[in-house]
Amino acid sequence: MQTTRHSSLTSLLSVSAAAAGTRRRGGLLPVATVLIALIGCAGPAIRSQSPEVAALIGMESDIRLVGDYAAPWGTHPLRIERAALVTGLPGTGSDPPPGTQRALLMADMQARGVAEPNKLLASPTTALVWVHGYLPPGIRKGDRFDVMVEVPADNDTTSLSGGWLMPTRLAEMAILGQRVRDGHVLGDAEGPLLVDPVSGGTLDSKSKIRARVPGGGVSRTTRQIGLIIAPEHRSIALSKRVGDTINRRFHAVIKGTKRGVATPKTERFLDLDIAPAYEHNLPRYIRVIRAIAVVEPPAGRHARMELLSRQLADPVTAPSAALKLEAIGRDALPVLKQGLESSDAEVRFAAAEALAYLGESTAATHLAEAALHLRSARPAALAALQVLDDANGIDALQSLLTSPSAETRYGAFRALWKIDPTAPLIRGDRLGDAFSIHCLDVDGPPLVHCTRSTRPEIVLFGTEHAIDSGLRAEAGSSIVVVVEGGKATINRFVAGEPDQIIEVDARVDPVARGIVQVGGTYPDVVQFLQQASAARCLSSRLAFDAVPNEFDGRTSIHDEAASRERGDEEQQDDEPAAEPDDVEGDTASSGSGRGTDVAAGEGRVGTSS
Repeated sequence: MQTTRHSSLTSLLSVSAAAAGTRRRGGLLPVATVLIALIGCAGPAIRSQSPEVAALIGMESDIRLVGDYAAPWGTHPLRIERAALVTGLPGTGSDPPPGTQRALLMADMQARGVAEPNKLLASPTTALVWVHGYLPPGIRKGDRFDVMVEVPADNDTTSLSGGWLMPTRLAEMAILGQRVRDGHVLGDAEGPLLVDPVSGGTLDSKSKIRARVPGGGVSRTTRQIGLIIAPEHRSIALSKRVGDTINRRFHAVIKGTKRGVATPKTERFLDLDIAPAYEHNLPRYIRVIRAIAVVEPPAGRHARMELLSRQLADPVTAPSAALKLEAIGRDALPVLKQGLESSDAEVRFAAAEALAYLGESTAATHLAEAALHLRSARPAALAALQVLDDANGIDALQSLLTSPSAETRYGAFRALWKIDPTAPLIRGDRLGDAFSIHCLDVDGPPLVHCTRSTRPEIVLFGTEHAIDSGLRAEAGSSIVVVVEGGKATINRFVAGEPDQIIEVDARVDPVARGIVQVGGTYPDVVQFLQQASAARCLSSRLAFDAVPNEFDGRTSIHDEAASRERGDEEQQDDEPAAEPDDVEGDTASSGSGRGTDVAAGEGRVGTSS
């Protein structure tokens, strides 16, 4: 009976609070009307609590949050693009037809002082391409971003494999008055092209003329974010009040000085710096900012904490309550820690996530548990764990490196790398300008992970990744690898240059290093690994972009937790999702044993090189 009363009361509070929010926004549903209707349908248990309920609802309706006054600004990716030139193609390029794109490229080549640009464009070793990338909100000058490359529809180029994107200046572009206009140059791009390696060894014609350069763009600008005050609330006084409220909750060290993150600029706009804990989770930062209370009734904090405590105990309202408690700050720690004791997995996760962003490493084991056992919670759990850079957080992440799930293991590696890229376990080596390779001495099934986004890297989980005899595979247009008797012979043949032949152990690590040693690039190594896996000569599982992503079609935390409580069959880990047409939002297919997996790509914020 007590459980029923608590659940019913919590539901009543959450519905009534929502009604209060509606009243603030438009006055359509007065709280009293909703309360009377709900209590009229409720049992004696609810009616007996009605004075307490009415008091809490009245208090909640008087609270005004930052989100009641302002909306976020500058939180959408900014597309920048340009016509560009790819060189080094093995006769698969073409002379582009006359048109706007050719004219743009010609103008750029002439500005750079390229001699005989028309002759260069006519060569079958070159191709005109259209390049674009996205500058995410909060990106800083010098941060890197992914670059996407595609051959325009009216060109005869048949493949971009083996090509190199020449230096390209990217800018916003628009069509005005039947002409293409560009703005300021906001980024630069260059590097070897990675044609989509995910297939059974063959690519359709469209895939061959699409490519990317992982981390091949460098931002020339820092993108600021901010808040826009709603028109009906605009005033200098309110703008300052909102800024002061935010600054009591969040500080950051900016140009060597610790100060508040909000800077009121005008009656309608406030600049926002990103608090360090949210550097890699901007959407949550914005949600927490909007949940900070600007107007709180006298003596209302205690009563509000009681309301939020009740809401946190209910799985339906726990995520929203935890976010509001996180917005309150360290005063909310006792309530959130109580949430860790809940018997409900969703409540424990919501409390642990909020605690992590408040710097409480007691949440680490709960977040690691969620990452292991709740696929729906994995992206958020790993994001929260990388905020905990103390021993508890690092130990929790390291415990995930042995998981059978590719996205759990690689997600944990990525979080550890963001905490400290020089840590001995995950440090790795930089192979010239080609890519980074990381060999992790951890237990668990052997896994080779490659990226198509963010930064070119290969991560080896386990130390033994044998390549079977009988393999003959290509690594680019000029390198051939032959494996026999535990040895791999790497041959590079280029017209007009001396042949290069080296022999290494038939394992992934030395073969990858050998390919780079004879002049290969990251796409060359990826091509070799894909061919070895397709031929079933790679003893380890091969995965691409196994980055947990909450937008890849996985079910909600609430639905998954309820399904597990009912005893339903568990969802297969690394479940496949459909491949979208646009290359920015990669998703993946999954396999096991000897084969190739592609796991969900990540919507990236820029990263420092």
